[in-house]
Formats: sequence, structure tokens, C-alpha cells
Amino acid sequence: MSFFGRTPATPTLSAQDAVSMSKNGEISIIDVRDISELNQTGKAKTAHHIPLMLLQSHANPSHPEFNKALDTSKPVAVYCASGARSGMAARTLLQMGFESVHNIGGLMHWHQAGGELERA
Repeated sequence: MSFFGRTPATPTLSAQDAVSMSKNGEISIIDVRDISELNQTGKAKTAHHIPLMLLQSHANPSHPEFNKALDTSKPVAVYCASGARSGMAARTLLQMGFESVHNIGGLMHWHQAGGELERA
């Protein structure tokens, strides 16, 4: 248990599993990197780009700036460049009430697992 009463997100879901679930529409993918990173490398196909600094508003269903394309009924996988920021994002999402949140590491983990990339 964490300080907030929920177990922190753990890498129980591999990037390969997230890629497979994404192809079947079974998971929401969130890229929490900055826009400059996204412009340089693209993002995971099907991922929602919500920078870490905007996560508390754009991923919070009760906030007026909520990203309505984000399906809150599905598990969520988050990634960044290396896995550090996505770890923070996963903890934030759990604190907001998301039930199934997975840190799959960095964009290259997604790509190495067979995930497609797309330019924004």
C-alpha cells in the first residue's frame, strides 16, 4: 500500500502486452512526454498525448479540460522517454481514481515490442 491508500503502479503489464491490447482496443495509451519530444520522435499509434504537466486536468474526468477521447473504462498504459515520468503519471492517475494503470517504460520499449509509431 502506498501513502495514498493504493498500491503504486507496477510493470505488471509488459510493453508487448500493451501493444497487443492496443491493437484490440482494450487499453488506453497515454504519452506523457513534452511536445518537443513528440515532434522529434512521433508517438505510439493510438496514444493520447497528455504531457505530464497537464495530466491532472486533461486526464481528470471531473475537470473541464478533460480529454474526452480518453476512455476511462479501460486499463491505462503510460509511457515517456525512459519510464521515470510515466511512473509519476501512473501514480497520479491512481490518485485520481483510475483502477488499472501500467507504466510500460519509454517509447522505445513500445516500439521494440512491435508497436507502431506515428507522427503527430
